[in-house]
Amino acid sequence: MNATRHLARAGLFLLALLSSPVSAAPNDSWIWIEGESSSDTSMNPHPRADQGWFAFEPARDDFSEGSVIDLRWLNEKEAGQEGHIAVRDGEFVHPKTGAPLRFWAVNGPSSSAKTREDLRREARLLARYGVNMVRIHGSVFTRDGEPDADRVQHVIDIVETMKAEGIYTHLSVYFPLWFTPRPDLAWLPGYNGSQHPFAALMFNPEFQEKYRSWWRALLLTPSAVTGKRLVDEPAVFGAEIQNEDSYFFWTFSDRNLPDPQLRILEGQFADWLKAKYGSLDGAFKAWNGQRLKRDEPESGRVALRPLWNIFNERTARDRDTATFLIESQTGFYRDMRAFLKSLGFRGLVTASNWTTASAEVLGPLEKLSYTVCDFIDRHGYFDCLHKGDNAAWSIRNDHTYADRSALRFEPSQPGQPRLFVHPGMDIRYNDLPSMISETTWNRPNRYRSEAPLYLAAFGALQNSSAIVHFAFDGSDWNVKPGFFMQPWTLMSPAMMGQFPAAALLYRQRLVDAGAVLADIKLNVDDLKALNGTPLPQGAAFDELRLKDVPEGTEFKPGNVIDPLVHYAGQTRVTFTDQPGSVTLSPLASLIDHDRKTVKASHGQLLLDYGQGLLRIQAPAVQGASGNLKSGGSIKLGALTIESDLDLGHVVLVAMDGQPLAASRRMLLQVMSEEKATQFQTEPAGEGIRRITHIGRDPWRVRNLSGKVRFARPMKVQPLDFNGRPEGPAHQGPALELDAATLYYLVEPLP
Repeated sequence: MNATRHLARAGLFLLALLSSPVSAAPNDSWIWIEGESSSDTSMNPHPRADQGWFAFEPARDDFSEGSVIDLRWLNEKEAGQEGHIAVRDGEFVHPKTGAPLRFWAVNGPSSSAKTREDLRREARLLARYGVNMVRIHGSVFTRDGEPDADRVQHVIDIVETMKAEGIYTHLSVYFPLWFTPRPDLAWLPGYNGSQHPFAALMFNPEFQEKYRSWWRALLLTPSAVTGKRLVDEPAVFGAEIQNEDSYFFWTFSDRNLPDPQLRILEGQFADWLKAKYGSLDGAFKAWNGQRLKRDEPESGRVALRPLWNIFNERTARDRDTATFLIESQTGFYRDMRAFLKSLGFRGLVTASNWTTASAEVLGPLEKLSYTVCDFIDRHGYFDCLHKGDNAAWSIRNDHTYADRSALRFEPSQPGQPRLFVHPGMDIRYNDLPSMISETTWNRPNRYRSEAPLYLAAFGALQNSSAIVHFAFDGSDWNVKPGFFMQPWTLMSPAMMGQFPAAALLYRQRLVDAGAVLADIKLNVDDLKALNGTPLPQGAAFDELRLKDVPEGTEFKPGNVIDPLVHYAGQTRVTFTDQPGSVTLSPLASLIDHDRKTVKASHGQLLLDYGQGLLRIQAPAVQGASGNLKSGGSIKLGALTIESDLDLGHVVLVAMDGQPLAASRRMLLQVMSEEKATQFQTEPAGEGIRRITHIGRDPWRVRNLSGKVRFARPMKVQPLDFNGRPEGPAHQGPALELDAATLYYLVEPLP
């Protein structure tokens, strides 16, 4: 595994931003790269590249009344008006009513929102597109690790302006890549000024005390405007203890921990071994004398084996090491949650969100450590083999990539077998709510437009509690061109432009949660013995490996459950001190590997991964997403779709909560794919494209085409890009899609 690239793909591009001449300020992690738009068509020698695509240039919205796609009504008048969000029966709920809610959220706001006026505009826009939470992902400390009063006040500004639009906030304030301890830092010795303190927070008491000072400053400082403290603010949904760090990921190694820090952890390991065996001699005897170079029992220190050895060799020493690490990590999260609560914080607390060096063996240990907090979080990006200088955080000329469809489970490397893994695959642990706080389809993949409906539909099926898109980059629809572009741009027609229908589907539960098809009880001692799990989250199984999956419900270490179960219903894992067990519902009627289809347990979703086509047929939402051409005449009950688009998305959703058969107000939303104006590529190998011109503003969308037939005669009013009526209405049972119309208001004729 290329660990460095894995880190960068999941958001660690911030390190590069801090050293980039175009970044706005060091350590300001909600700062995004901005570029100047260019109208110079001479930049591109191939002006014909944009034929068959229309320009997406919405007028600047004044948020006046009349927009059909304005979903501000989905949010509360003010976030937190019913008190702090709570957890009940595996759901986020309003405490007064017990009503469950889901969060369709973004990482944000953007760096360009410097003032409260800027923030108010962004908050209004986000609410308009169905967003009800932002994850404020940025440091609140200086280069020297001291609380930063200006940053604290900016976070308070964000919370208060978002609150006014019914948008909750989730606080993420620490990520090891935001901090490079200087060599003379007394409370974190051993660093050289260019290293990041991976894992150190979990075992270094002095670092932990400094970390606590950041939270005290953030939660206890009165607002300069209202005088209110965030610790008392019910609009603050939650707090994240740390972002993307773990004892069980590749960054945990002696290369990243300097000697003074390793000595602290090795001393703690030695104390743990003495408590278990009575002496260090007893520990080495239990390990059959197995020793490492850094072992110094005479000094009260015992070294830790590398992760690869731990999950592959699984010796007695490895099992003890894993047990010590899980207990240390769990204790850290338990203590920090207790600290936040001791300040009076009534929001929800989550531990972290990281992957591990082994999904099968170490993955369940990671999740186990999270269960001492209030909900489970994870991260996941759908990448596109993007390579080139600084490709981890930018898109530039001469970079290469591969277009890749999630609906077809296409692998990152073209020509390889299908890969059955996706960040949208969710598991409920210990009946706690589940959030994915960073996710997107990375640019420049042409299949990015799959993302909103895919995440909404399968998130609803799996009863996921929060989907947080990465990352909101401003209230203007710009491709952000210049010297380079970002891989995560959210303010685009294929992404934010599809939020209205997706947010309605997900937040209003228009697709039902599926049946629990896999119910797994994992014995904690078995996990510490490195026996692993039959349902590894994030493990990459291809078509060839799936042939080895056993039938029936008798599972042994090393066996796995078909990962396509996540596209058929819910999965549940419970950590227990009782014997482990697996209860697996029959899947043959739902998963057909020969036909390459997966049907949801309730029949409301059907994924044809051979063709790359998702059918949605629920009472209040119906549509198709992906290769529409392959579906021919797609009959869904309330409508029939015909289109020659090999990448298109057509969905009809009720806006009044009624079944489509009785609804009086519906939104028809249509999308194909997006690109920057004059974006150009050339072949660079099997399935690989090389960028010859990154393009410029504005966004372009491939011309839409096809016909929609309704089950009853309708009045169909085309809408402009801001959701307001534009042009004459159509009447009748059929609609020929306009090449450049994304939204239609659909109402039944008398």
